Amino acid sequence: MIDNALIALDALFDPMRLAALFAGMLVGMVFGMLPGLGGVAAVSILLPFIYYLDDYSGLAMLLGAVSVVYTSDTITSVLLGAPGSPASAPTAIEGHALAKQGQAARALGVGFLASMVGGLVGSLVLFFAIPIAGPIVLMLSTPELFMLALVGLFFASSMIGKDLAKGLAAAALGVLLGVVGPAQAAADFRFTFGQVYLLDGFSLTIVALGLFGVAEVISMLAQGGGISHQRMEVSQWGDGFRDFWRHRWLVLRASLIGVLGGFVPAVGASASTWVAYGHAIRSTKDKSKFGKGEIRGIAASEGANNATVISDLVPTLLFSVPGGPAAAIFLGALFSFGYYPGPRMVTQNPDLMFLIVWSVALTSIVGAALCFAITPMLARLTRIPFAIIAAPLVLVMVIGAYQATSTIGDIFMLFMLGALGWLMKHGGWPRAPALVGFVLSGPMEQYFWLTNQIHGWSWLTRPGVLVIASIIVIPLLISGVRKLRQWQSNEAVTEPEDTDTAEECNRSVALMLAALAATLFLYALWETFTFNPASRLMPLLAIAPGVPLTLWLVFRGVREFKPDLARDAGELTILAVLLAYAVALWAIGLTIPTLALLCWMLLARAQMRLWTAALYGAVVFAAIWFLFDVLRGDPPVGALIPLS
Repeated sequence: MIDNALIALDALFDPMRLAALFAGMLVGMVFGMLPGLGGVAAVSILLPFIYYLDDYSGLAMLLGAVSVVYTSDTITSVLLGAPGSPASAPTAIEGHALAKQGQAARALGVGFLASMVGGLVGSLVLFFAIPIAGPIVLMLSTPELFMLALVGLFFASSMIGKDLAKGLAAAALGVLLGVVGPAQAAADFRFTFGQVYLLDGFSLTIVALGLFGVAEVISMLAQGGGISHQRMEVSQWGDGFRDFWRHRWLVLRASLIGVLGGFVPAVGASASTWVAYGHAIRSTKDKSKFGKGEIRGIAASEGANNATVISDLVPTLLFSVPGGPAAAIFLGALFSFGYYPGPRMVTQNPDLMFLIVWSVALTSIVGAALCFAITPMLARLTRIPFAIIAAPLVLVMVIGAYQATSTIGDIFMLFMLGALGWLMKHGGWPRAPALVGFVLSGPMEQYFWLTNQIHGWSWLTRPGVLVIASIIVIPLLISGVRKLRQWQSNEAVTEPEDTDTAEECNRSVALMLAALAATLFLYALWETFTFNPASRLMPLLAIAPGVPLTLWLVFRGVREFKPDLARDAGELTILAVLLAYAVALWAIGLTIPTLALLCWMLLARAQMRLWTAALYGAVVFAAIWFLFDVLRGDPPVGALIPLS
C-alpha cells in the first residue's frame, strides 16, 4: 500500500499534472464564491478541457476544482449571507451574523482552517480505509441507510429553537417541498399543478438560495450601509486561529461525521453538514448564541462539508453510485479515460485511488492558504455599502438558479422561495429545519419503501438498526434525566433562543405565514388522496404534524395579533421589485430588465454618481453575459417580446 501511495505521489508531482491540479483549484475557488454555482458548475466548465490531457492530469484537474469549493464558498456565506452552496447554509447563518458584528475575519479564519482539516481528515481516512471501504459500505443495507437519514433529521431538530411549534412546522414544510415532483416508490407525480416545470421537483440550489440568499439581500438592502456597522480590524483574523484551536476536537468529530455522510449514497455534504451542525448545538451547554453568531457552528459545518468531498467518491469508485452531482460528472470522466469503477478497482488501480487522496489533501492545504492570503482584503468588503455588492450578487444568484433547468421557472421559483424565506425570517420561523427536511425527504422515502418491501417490519430488530437508533435514544434519555433533575430541584430550565434571527418576530408576518402554511398543508392533504398508496407515505409524514401545528399557529397568531406590518414596509418594497424583475424577465428577456434593476440598485439604493454607476453597471452587465457564455447557456428570452 505504501509503495502504491508513493508512486501516485510521484506521478502527481509531474509539472503538467501539478499545473492541471492548481488550475482546477483556481476555477473551483472562483465558482465556489459565486452563490448557486459551486462544484457542479466548476467541473462542468472544466470537462471539455480534460480530454486534452492525460488521464491523471485530467482527473487531477477535476479533483482540484471540487476539493476547494466548500473552502471558498465560506467567503460568500460569511460576507453576504448567501450560501455559496447548499451545504454551507449553516455557515451563512452563523458567519453572516458574526460579519454584522464586525467579526467577519474571525469567522472566515475558523471556516478556512476547519475546511482544510476536513479535507485532510477525509484524505487520511480514505488512505487507510481503501482496502476495507468496500466491505463497510456493503454492510449498510436499506434499513441502516434509512436510520442514518433519520439520525440526520433528529440532529436537525436541534435547530428548532425556542418556539417548538414553529420549528416543527418549518421542518414539515421543508419535507413537503421535498416531495414535489416524482414519487420515489410509485409512478406518481405529486403537487405539480399541471406544470411541466414541477415534474422534476425543486432544485436544492434554488431552495437554499431562495430561503437564505434572497431573504438576506432584501434585509441588507433595506438596512442600508455596509454588512458590518463596526470598524473591521484586519488583524482580527488571528482570533480565528485561537477559536479553531479551542474547538479542534469539534472540528475532528465533524470531519468524521462528514466522512460517514459521504460513504452513504444520497446523503452527501448537505445532510452531513446539518448533522455536524446539530452535533455542535447538542454538545454545547449555552445554546443561546446559535443563529446569532456562534463560532462552533462554523467550525462543525465547514469541517463536515469538506470531509464529505473525498468520501463522496467511495460509492462512486466502488459501486458506480455517485455520492452527488459533481461525483456523477467525475464518474463520467473515469469512464472516458477507460476506468471502470467497481469493487475490484482497489486492487486493479491502486495508483489512481491514491492519486485522489494526494490531490484532495494538497488542494485542501493550498486552497486554505490562498483564502487566508486574501482574507484581510475580503474582510474590508463588509464596510462597502451593501447595495453596491447586491447588484452583481442578485444577478449571479439568478444565473445559479437558472442553470438548474434553463427555464424561466427557475427564476420565478428563486424569488418565490425568497419571499417565503423573508416571511419565515420575520415571522420567527427558523429556516434551517426547512432546508434539512427538504434535503432528507428523498433518501428517507426511498430507503423506507425499500426497507418495508424487502424486510417487512422485522427490520426494526436488526442489530445495525438498533445501534444507529441508540444515537437518537441515548441523547433523549440524557436530556430527559437532566430536565427531571432540574424540575426536582425547582431550577428553571433554560431554553435556547430562536436560532434563525435576532430580530423581534413581526406578528403580522407570523400570522400571514401561518395562514399560508395551513392552507398549503390542507390542500396537500386533499390532494394526497389522489395518489397511489405507496406514494402517500412521505407527504403524510409531513402533513400529519403540519396541519395541527399550523392551525395552532394561526389560532395563536390571531390571539396575539398586533398590526406591525408597516415596520417592514421598506423590505416589502424591495421584495416587490425583485418579483417584478422576475416577471419582466419572463415578458421581455434579460437585457432591459437587468439594466433597469442595475439602475435602481446603483442610483436609488446605493446613491452612486451617474457616471460611476454607469461604468460599474457596464462592468457587471458584461460579466453576467460572460458567465452565460462560459456556462454555455442561453439567457432568458422574453415570452411577450422575444428579446434576450
